[in-house]
Amino acid sequence: MSIKQISVFLENKPSTLKQMTGVLAAHGIDMRALSLAETKDFGIARVIVDDVYEAVNVLKEADFVANLTSVLAIAIPDVPGGLDKLLEVFAETNLNIEYMYAFIGGKEEKKAYMIFRVRDHRAAEAKLVSKGLKVLSQEDMQEI
Repeated sequence: MSIKQISVFLENKPSTLKQMTGVLAAHGIDMRALSLAETKDFGIARVIVDDVYEAVNVLKEADFVANLTSVLAIAIPDVPGGLDKLLEVFAETNLNIEYMYAFIGGKEEKKAYMIFRVRDHRAAEAKLVSKGLKVLSQEDMQEI
């Protein structure tokens, strides 16, 4: 099961990111994770939210270019070496990571949540599940 990440293209100038977060805040959309990559002229905000379809709609209504991308989300223990153990599974299964980012959360026990973009998320998920890992669903993300 993959989750949906919103990629928002932002002009690289002051307050553009604030405008995007303002739209989400005004519509009661809770961001779970945010990653920002930039170049000289533009940036790409990658966002995990509680209500992905509402978020895309309100961003597009506010004239932002926003696209959905399937990514993998995996919870790991928030301890030293937690990521290393997970990456060992990626290495064993010969999975290449295009990019990744993380956030900390959890209502009952704190965990680190790793977000991975891979070329073929379905094939990657099958390999990871075969190694005993749980790949989170969109519904799982709403519970965090």
